[in-house]
Amino acid sequence: MDPQPPSVLMATTNDDLLEDLLRLTAAASVTPLVEPDLLGLRRSWHTCNLVVVGSDLAEPLARVQPAHRPGVVVVGSAFDGDGLYRCAFDVGADVVCRLPDDEALLAGKISDALDGTTRTAVTLAFVGGCGGAGATTLAAAVAVLGSRRGFRTMLIDGDPLGGGIELALGIENTPGDRWPKLLNASGRISAAALRSALPSVDDLAVLSWDQSDVTVLPPETMTSVIGAAQRSNDLVVLDLPRRPDPTAEEGFIRATATLLVVPCDVRSTAAAKRLSGPLHAVAADLRLVARQSRQTLSAADVATHLSLPLATKLGTDRALPLAMDQGHFTPHPRSPLTQAATTLLNLFNPPTPLYPDATPTSHNRRHPPPHTPH
Repeated sequence: MDPQPPSVLMATTNDDLLEDLLRLTAAASVTPLVEPDLLGLRRSWHTCNLVVVGSDLAEPLARVQPAHRPGVVVVGSAFDGDGLYRCAFDVGADVVCRLPDDEALLAGKISDALDGTTRTAVTLAFVGGCGGAGATTLAAAVAVLGSRRGFRTMLIDGDPLGGGIELALGIENTPGDRWPKLLNASGRISAAALRSALPSVDDLAVLSWDQSDVTVLPPETMTSVIGAAQRSNDLVVLDLPRRPDPTAEEGFIRATATLLVVPCDVRSTAAAKRLSGPLHAVAADLRLVARQSRQTLSAADVATHLSLPLATKLGTDRALPLAMDQGHFTPHPRSPLTQAATTLLNLFNPPTPLYPDATPTSHNRRHPPPHTPH
């Protein structure tokens, strides 16, 4: 059985403040997760019921526009000015505590965190351990299946060189905004406006690339878009590139979990090993999806070599590539792809939609006419 995750996250670079915070958690018999810098705070942002942010990290955190979530407290001292409240507002904090005057208030928040729960949009990031691993296909399957289950879902293609996930879904001619329309987006994007502007298939909103020459995405745009997606959906699925650039890192940092898809052979595992190190630095929860196709290694062998927990195994659906080329992304209910997607949804999805007014989609998906082969 997995150990109980920490209920309180504390982040500060101030040793004196940290000593005061640890004294309060010890009095409440709470063992917190302590992050000493901004990167650690962002990586662990969604992992605990309560997040306590020191005044020293509140301003830099506000600048990177964290995804909104409940249960955030900004802690300072009587010497901090009114700017502390402005930073608290920018990060979406529930309350500001000034020590020592507000120790009782903060102690109460810490005690409440033991019984409370925090739910935000589940965000799953998919990345291939090597070229052609099948991460994009699995990401699309998880998004489609999540939408069919009634979760308000958004699928985001974060790889400008990946060919465009909308081609696989057959919606490249569907009206709506693509990434090039959002390149100048920064700051807080309207969540409702983003979702309504995107093309969709059976209530699944999709942000993809068009066929233009635009291949560069600013990190601040990715930050704003993911934040808006997390505020307007139950499930956000990210298909991210293998190259470790600042834009992709924004996706990994903001994801609930990152799924590394690796074929079970020696060369693919060796390639994934080079990627797993940088991913560990930015991903809060990194797991393996072992793709079994003419494998020379077992899933357990790959997991051991990469030192990653195995989330699920992925078999091969031989009929799917041709169907995707024709714009029909319809994995069979009993196919290996559907089984893997179902396992991942069962692992990470909340038990009920965060947006209960979302309309469950039909299992009989509507499709545009097939592409005419060239």
